Amino acid sequence: MVIIILGSKSDLNWGNEIIKHLENFHVSYKIHIASAHKSPQFLISILEKYELSSQPVVYICVAGRSNALGGLVDGQVTAPVINCPPRSNDYAGLDILSSLRVPSGIGSATVLEPDQAALIALKILALANQKLRNKVSQYQKKLKEIINKSNQKINNSR
Repeated sequence: MVIIILGSKSDLNWGNEIIKHLENFHVSYKIHIASAHKSPQFLISILEKYELSSQPVVYICVAGRSNALGGLVDGQVTAPVINCPPRSNDYAGLDILSSLRVPSGIGSATVLEPDQAALIALKILALANQKLRNKVSQYQKKLKEIINKSNQKINNSR
């Protein structure tokens, strides 16, 4: 299962983009809004429930501006954490650095696109699930076919 945590309601559109890609792979997910800055105790209570579960999870954190969400989540859980901050033009896009520069001992990964976040989560879950591994393989096969067809088309037209 993928747990998507949004820093605020304003992150919902970006979260919905991730959900769209997870649904394409038929991966189950839950979504929550909890701020690392404004509601850390509430966030930790959400995480504690998932940490008690025996079901494998991957967390995807979506927070704009100053992103402490992924780092805080990663420091509280044993499961993988992926940051996927929404696009921003503020500060010439440099607010992304708060997702990239995390404290020592924190191992959250950061990607910039919703499809990448969904794919990484899927690949992590596929390590212990052959059915998901097959979905990843089929997806990669389809991408290769698209490239091959494009190559054939461009070479046949010359």
